[in-house]
Amino acid sequence: MLKILHIAPLNFAGVPYDFYKMHNACGDKSRIVTLHQNERVFSEDICLDLPLPNQTLAKILRRTKIRSLEEKKRDTAHYFEFRNLFEKSYYRVYDFLIQPKIEKAISDFSLNDFDIIHYDGGLDFYRDSRQAIKWKKQGKKIVCCYYGSDLRIRGLIKGLDEISDLNLTSEYDHLALKKDLKYLFYPYDVSELPAKKERTVESIKIVHSPTNRKYKGTELIISVIDKIKRERNIEFLLMENVERQKLLEIKSECDISIDQVGGTMGGTGYGKAGLETLAMGIPTITNMTKDYAEWLPENPFVVANNFDELYKSLIELIDNESYRIENGKKGIEWVKKYHSFESVNENLMRLYREKGIILQ
Repeated sequence: MLKILHIAPLNFAGVPYDFYKMHNACGDKSRIVTLHQNERVFSEDICLDLPLPNQTLAKILRRTKIRSLEEKKRDTAHYFEFRNLFEKSYYRVYDFLIQPKIEKAISDFSLNDFDIIHYDGGLDFYRDSRQAIKWKKQGKKIVCCYYGSDLRIRGLIKGLDEISDLNLTSEYDHLALKKDLKYLFYPYDVSELPAKKERTVESIKIVHSPTNRKYKGTELIISVIDKIKRERNIEFLLMENVERQKLLEIKSECDISIDQVGGTMGGTGYGKAGLETLAMGIPTITNMTKDYAEWLPENPFVVANNFDELYKSLIELIDNESYRIENGKKGIEWVKKYHSFESVNENLMRLYREKGIILQ
């Protein structure tokens, strides 16, 4: 039995927690420690509920960094660097203040007993990666998994990257940013989803639930919807800041879902929102580069990368009920095949063996 510890700044869209559930369901022992509470109320295991770094300051620094990266797109992942002495001093003081709580958690929850440490988001408890370095010296294996803006915007944490035994991602565009990344579909437990509800009304209900409008291309999506409203009988649900279980119930009543089209800095492909609707049998539209769309095995998504493609895809789905039904069935089977606990765990064990994390 493997002992696998996950550490994450936040339970990003519930994905780190799903890994923790997968390990335990497949016969290993796992815990997940999150540093901060996710405001979207995903399940937690051990949440330290640490105070977030001054939110106003952090948001200003983040916006500045995003603007800089949008102006200068990178072809490779970059190392995180403090922007100035003030920022460096700020994080040094913050790490000093949280250290007693970190050390207490390590003791209280016997975190030193774990053999494999997964850093979800590629971030240690501390910015200087001191705990990861300590565990590495004790012979523990270090795994980093990147989910999105951690690599695109923040960048790699040098001290952690240098000691990582395996680097994973569930984002296709990351593969071009860092050459030693291994792609792994993230696990998903479909049992949490409500059953798709049958609808008898004539109007077609379309849902879009962005966590960040700019990343998901929401303004472009709205402009396409406005045009279609003049031509077809549709109902559009723009769901933002909705409690998760309520959102899932709303989605289960929809005919079509739009994940993301034309966003900036959010990558391409699909996220948890797109996977949820696929698993409920709802045709799901998202953007993908040509190479990504061809690379993704048995691609179940309706791909649209701009205004015209989104308009055309929506019209086809709205007008053709049999196409919607066929597409929905395909999505359900695809999620089971590639995102089930058994499938993802089998691929992860293979990568563990390839990197010498476990014996052949």
